[in-house]
Amino acid sequence: MRKICVVVGSRANYSSIKSALAAIKARPDLELQLVVGASALLDRYGSVVNVIKKDGFSPSASVYMLVEGETPTTMAKSTGLGLMELSSVFDNLKPDIVLTVGDRFETMATTLAAAYMNIPLAHTMGGEVSGTIDESIRHAVTKFSHIHFPACQDAADRIVRMGERREDVFLVGCPRIDLVAEIVRNDGKDPGPELFKEGVGGTFDLAKPFVIVSQHPVTTEYGEGERQINETLKAVQELGLPAIVLWPNADAGSEDVARGIRKFREHEDAAQFHYFKNFPLETYVRLMARAACVIGNSSASIREGAYVGVPAVNVGSRQQGRQRGKNVIDVDHQRGAIAEAVNKQLEHGRYPPEPIYGDGKAGERIAKVLAECRPQLQKRITY
Repeated sequence: MRKICVVVGSRANYSSIKSALAAIKARPDLELQLVVGASALLDRYGSVVNVIKKDGFSPSASVYMLVEGETPTTMAKSTGLGLMELSSVFDNLKPDIVLTVGDRFETMATTLAAAYMNIPLAHTMGGEVSGTIDESIRHAVTKFSHIHFPACQDAADRIVRMGERREDVFLVGCPRIDLVAEIVRNDGKDPGPELFKEGVGGTFDLAKPFVIVSQHPVTTEYGEGERQINETLKAVQELGLPAIVLWPNADAGSEDVARGIRKFREHEDAAQFHYFKNFPLETYVRLMARAACVIGNSSASIREGAYVGVPAVNVGSRQQGRQRGKNVIDVDHQRGAIAEAVNKQLEHGRYPPEPIYGDGKAGERIAKVLAECRPQLQKRITY
């Protein structure tokens, strides 16, 4: 039986690999080893590990690797700590293949540990273009990886152009879209007032127009996060729309964004704003399917948003260059431009679904490849 070790370090990581976890677990020829670490273990980011356990997955190991501070220095140190801790975990678990997700600092730690220990590495969501240090991490992980699971054709072609063998590149789609497709198919329940029992802030009628704000720090614009989120929140306030506001991720600059949210909540009339640390993906997709607009710089508005057809306003450079659908308008961190773009989206309304990032079957494809592939440990790059 082939042992597949998957490292999950954040809420985004988990939703991006959950369907593959289920498919790996369901195959008799594969053994799932799940390692949970970084922000996925912490209450301040919503204790994602509890969601993971509730979904029926039993972590094989937990790795506390997040150095407090959310600065460029602590992000580098967290990567180093993760490398040290994950090396011990891999030595104990002895996986046949390590599967890593996306482009975060814990992804880099996972990659380096597996590479130095001669463990074949599989990578999801490689080959994409975006802003911040994420793109550099993503492309670096691609060059270490032996098995590639890109989410879209554009990304698959780019991986081959980077010198990876075409026979090692499997265009499977994004596992997040698997969950989105299932939720959309089975969604018959409106989120009710019970939603507001979590988080803090005002309450409002979800049957009427509302927006979702999800904005993370831009690591290459460190120190600008408080100003940037303030521009977004002020724009939403000026529009007079109720808003669901999500807490930022754990990247460098997270505390700047969080500080901006706290100051706005404390000093502005934010009775129509409700703030959440985290959502289960099912709740988030159901809300996205009903929202008048999604605002911020999360990849969810581009990936899931295209599939759902929700109007989206992407703010700033964080998703720069990522393949997107017609549902997205791009603007700078300027409240007037943000408000104008949101108004355009409100006038337009819903968009037709665009399955750019998958058709809902990525998890099954990933598990099948992991069971059948014969990874070549000594890479042969083609140029």
